[in-house]
Amino acid sequence: MARPRMFDEERALDSALRTFWEKGYEATSTQDLCEATGLGRSSIYNTFKSKHDLFERALARYLDTMAAAHLAVLEEPGRSAADKLRALFALVVDGETEGRRDGHGPGCLGVNTTVELAARDPRAARLLERDTTRRLAALSAVCEQGRRDGSITSRREAAALARFVNAVIGGMRVASRGGADRAALEAIAATALDALTD
Repeated sequence: MARPRMFDEERALDSALRTFWEKGYEATSTQDLCEATGLGRSSIYNTFKSKHDLFERALARYLDTMAAAHLAVLEEPGRSAADKLRALFALVVDGETEGRRDGHGPGCLGVNTTVELAARDPRAARLLERDTTRRLAALSAVCEQGRRDGSITSRREAAALARFVNAVIGGMRVASRGGADRAALEAIAATALDALTD
């Protein structure tokens, strides 16, 4: 009998995730969460303990989902490192430009949370740090591969290149939140690739 509750819990978590993503943590009220999930206040608090617990679980789900998509691109066999990074940038551009309303999208929940909460919320900061560590390890491995296959010619260390790529992706997401269109995001990605391969 626990199965239906698990299904409802997962669906509620996805609905809450979208609400936090669009409004941010502070601006999301318990009433917003009730409306998004279709649950009453007591059901939300019985299932998730607190607004913050619900937010942490939603953020972890978001970060894991995004990381899985990015790692699938970075770990794809048979591609040069530069092609993997090109595909990663294309994935980011597509993600930032699909489903935008009024020329603006909600941006990246990870970037939004970094700006809104990381400096004063240790639990959110730990989730973000875990995600950054995972991403940097994957990016560093790709940059090392690029040294071996000759597709990345920058003389910088792989770890420094990984931090650069990660920062470019974060910057693209912030730019998108500010209204940058597909052409602008693609130009940023192309410039980053030039820095890695020239």
